[in-house]
Amino acid sequence: MLSSSANRRGRTVLATVALAVVAAVTVACGSSDSTGTATTENRATTTVPTGPTANYVSIGDSYAQGFQPAVDGKHPPYTDGYAYLLPKLAKAKGYDLTLVNFGCGGATVESLATSDGCGVDARSPGGPRYQDESQLQAAIDYLKSHRGEVELVTISIGGNDVTSCASGVPDPIKCVGDAVRRIDEKLGPILKQVREAAGPDATIVGLTYPDVILGAYLKESTRELAKLSVVAFEQFINPMLKKSYEAVGGIFVDVTKGTDAYVPLEETTDLASHGTVPVAVARVCELTWFCDRTDIHPKSNGYERIAKLIVDSLPER
Repeated sequence: MLSSSANRRGRTVLATVALAVVAAVTVACGSSDSTGTATTENRATTTVPTGPTANYVSIGDSYAQGFQPAVDGKHPPYTDGYAYLLPKLAKAKGYDLTLVNFGCGGATVESLATSDGCGVDARSPGGPRYQDESQLQAAIDYLKSHRGEVELVTISIGGNDVTSCASGVPDPIKCVGDAVRRIDEKLGPILKQVREAAGPDATIVGLTYPDVILGAYLKESTRELAKLSVVAFEQFINPMLKKSYEAVGGIFVDVTKGTDAYVPLEETTDLASHGTVPVAVARVCELTWFCDRTDIHPKSNGYERIAKLIVDSLPER
């Protein structure tokens, strides 16, 4: 049990870092994490894939969607996202997965359950269209109609829940604190609905995020913020998410740890254009667009890392 002083410090650390995330998200993506016009190859179809019943359901935000920012006017393929890489990689563990991806760029814990539809540029490639119901309800409808057939559900949600606090609110610290509490309060009931719809035998995997704010270490003026971000993820954000997913018999994948954010900052390596930097900082620069474009999303190799972390967490078949 944390002491009251530790709890106060935790809230301060979490709020400070969350505000930095807000700023990063605002710079990178505006009010939604799927801004920009997707190229034709990234536009989603409007029906659930035909053929064999999809036994892998992906739910979540732009990480589930596979979003990457435009480079020279063109987005890298959204199908480099972890949800699209997972079926091939999971074959090594005996899984034969077919994907249906409900992920929607810009989704929050609240919008997941309450906002109807997903814009064409925010939908996942090949993902279903659900104009008259929320992403959660659409996924639950699918799970219920294929109960016992869906083997795997992955969920990436929570990263966008603090972005509204960057829009001129009178008390951004309070706004961030409230947003974090809402994640904690609302994610649990959402996961219970997913578990009930999917059935007891489906594997539910919940994800966290790379600590992109480690990229702030490259500037001396924001170096302390980068250090605080590690504390926030390791001691507050990820334990909260882990508790929620494990409460429904799910698996929590610590993407923050899996992308080397917890490597002590004293351990260094060489990074092109930046010289000698901590290993943890180099890794976030290599795996995400934050250091290059102040964008919070993974590069293709970052999504591959996430997909491999998920596969590593799955039980052998």
